[in-house]
Amino acid sequence: MSKRNKRRREDALRQEHRPKRVGLALGLAAATIVLTLFVWALYSYRNSKTAQVVAGTNPVAAISHATFQPTVTNHSNPPGKAPEGMIWIPGGEFSMGANDPPDMNDVGMKATADGRPIHRVYVDGFFMDKTDVTNGEFAKFVKATGYVTVAERKPRPEDFPNAPPENLVAGSVVFSPPDHPVSLNDHFQWWSYVHGANWQYPQGPASNIKGKDAYPVVQVAYEDATAYARWAGKRLPTEAEWEFAARGGLTGKPFAWGDQFRPDGKWMANTHQGHFPNHDTGEDGYVGIAPVAQYPPNQYGLYDMAGNVWQWTSDWYRPDYYKQLEQTGSVTRNPQGPETSYDPAEPNEPKKVHRGGSYLCTDQYCSRYIVGTRGKGELSTGTNHLGFRCVMKD
Repeated sequence: MSKRNKRRREDALRQEHRPKRVGLALGLAAATIVLTLFVWALYSYRNSKTAQVVAGTNPVAAISHATFQPTVTNHSNPPGKAPEGMIWIPGGEFSMGANDPPDMNDVGMKATADGRPIHRVYVDGFFMDKTDVTNGEFAKFVKATGYVTVAERKPRPEDFPNAPPENLVAGSVVFSPPDHPVSLNDHFQWWSYVHGANWQYPQGPASNIKGKDAYPVVQVAYEDATAYARWAGKRLPTEAEWEFAARGGLTGKPFAWGDQFRPDGKWMANTHQGHFPNHDTGEDGYVGIAPVAQYPPNQYGLYDMAGNVWQWTSDWYRPDYYKQLEQTGSVTRNPQGPETSYDPAEPNEPKKVHRGGSYLCTDQYCSRYIVGTRGKGELSTGTNHLGFRCVMKD
């Protein structure tokens, strides 16, 4: 944790519980919110004076595919029968990255510069979970191992020596939409640190996951996801594996299913409709998070590779990583990501890449349901729109 963020977190812990509008000083709020919201800072913001496009339109219809070269899929057979709940992804060579921006607004593709330049990558075949890991699956892991997630752990006094004991309370970050329109240049207006929020109580103690075994597990930090993966005999996907799988064998398409956001008017992913952040109309069938596999799979049979919840990958985050690969002038085989993390916004905070977007993505604010775009997250921070899925070789 950077000294700057630790100071902010300690300042928050010294304060009494107060409403989020007053600095979000809810126990551990300050640092955790700062860490999480830098993800959203990358997702792009739009000043309230800037005109907004209408949610649910096709924001990338004018994107050029000129820099994409054909995907060359392997034709070798899988090494055996797919494990339960997984599917074989054949691997191959493809063009990885985000489309060029159709315009220069702050909402759309301008904010995805870290997903360019497009570059050639090869990945070996692998098995991948058809869906995000669910509450039911994660509950089996916890029951078998007694594992306690990061969000469930009480902060240690030695880490925050100036904080009063009553403020050392476990919790996590929760989307808390305002009841009225707000300017989109202040993320603190719709994110809160909530005491008692964790994977079993995603929005805090007043919530629960009873009857929601088929929903994706959320409020998982990176180490929570890797702990589950090890227990299951799997691992998290690399960023390259994730994108190859998400594209489903297609070349340069903006969405995991093709060119149009809503082909023939059909909803293909759980995203945000209405006015962000204060009102989600649920036109796609869900307000907030949805159970897994409620929308059509891509051509590889994978569900929810866009929207619903973000997904952890194993790669360290660097905004210049794609440029480094492109400059080699060759096809990169099975990239594992950069050796170290670097985010110019927080150079001392190691971060991993997130992929896929979530139910909060909208063309008004966050367009990360577009294939090739990237998110990022500090390792110890979970939210109620972040989950994961796993892969294995054989």
